[in-house]
Amino acid sequence: MCQSGAAHVLGAYASAVSPKSTPPAPAAPSLTERRKAATQLEIARAAADLFTELGPDATTTEAIASRAGVGLRTFYRYFRNKQDAVGPLLSVGGEHWRARLAATAPGTPLPEALAGAIAESLAVPDEATAAGLRQARGLLRAAADDPALRAVWYQVNQESEDQVRSVLAQLGDRSGEGGGGADPLDVRLAAAASTAAIRIALETWAETDADVEGPGSPADLALRCLRRLLPE
Repeated sequence: MCQSGAAHVLGAYASAVSPKSTPPAPAAPSLTERRKAATQLEIARAAADLFTELGPDATTTEAIASRAGVGLRTFYRYFRNKQDAVGPLLSVGGEHWRARLAATAPGTPLPEALAGAIAESLAVPDEATAAGLRQARGLLRAAADDPALRAVWYQVNQESEDQVRSVLAQLGDRSGEGGGGADPLDVRLAAAASTAAIRIALETWAETDADVEGPGSPADLALRCLRRLLPE
């Protein structure tokens, strides 16, 4: 989601990653799991579209299920209520940037890795990506007037922060400096700061009419946030 150099709160982290200690890749999801995830994401997209078009109050679970092409029983199999339905969509960006962070090249200092992973995740290589960001903008605008939608957004960010802590701890454990890895406080601070940088950037961007690229874009704002939250 952002680009280029950030700050230094993690001096102990700025070390090489040992390739031979890289953990094995997780098992690929089964066909059933992939189908379940695809259905959840389809429902989430339908919910986001309707929240943007009609507003939270006028959007019903029945309308979401109909737009997604599923029955109400299927909807409630996956989600408790209409606001919960957007969770999978809001989680996608975080999944992408954590994957990029975990794939940090050996020898990359962590502050640079954080910024680079965010930059790549918020890059806009095609129109489909741009459309996804605009959909997120509409959803965040709808959430401004709906406490339940905001609660889902905050929950997604908290869960992402917890997972980022795990990724950063693994990077520290795989560093080539020896010793016990990075200070847990540094890990927690970096996870909180990088997650907050993305959240604040997207919320700020959603309040404007700035483009998906360039000045005032999510990537531009997230980098600026990261540099301020993790000062030199």
